[in-house]
Amino acid sequence: MKTEIKTQEELDGLNRTSAALLLYFYNDSCAPCVALRPKVEELITNRFPRMDHSYINAGLNPALAASNGVFASPAILVFFDGKETFRVSKYVSIDELASRIQRYYNLIFS
Repeated sequence: MKTEIKTQEELDGLNRTSAALLLYFYNDSCAPCVALRPKVEELITNRFPRMDHSYINAGLNPALAASNGVFASPAILVFFDGKETFRVSKYVSIDELASRIQRYYNLIFS
């Protein structure tokens, strides 16, 4: 599932119902955010098909970003079983992100 989240209630509801969730906080004026987003989407779609992923525009929803401890873009928060497992921010390696997700993904879905 790929959605754009705009409220904390939407985020909480999605987190409650998802066994695995990746949140991508971005800002439209952030060049790395724009360049990284399709790579993250491709990674989740191809390697982790049972993981939900959603996007939050931190520029349009600064209170939502701040309430989740996100103060820089891009930021990726990964949840398994409703709990934040890890987060990465600013300089994100797709290979490193994939290996970190893989470990937990295998525990949940294998």
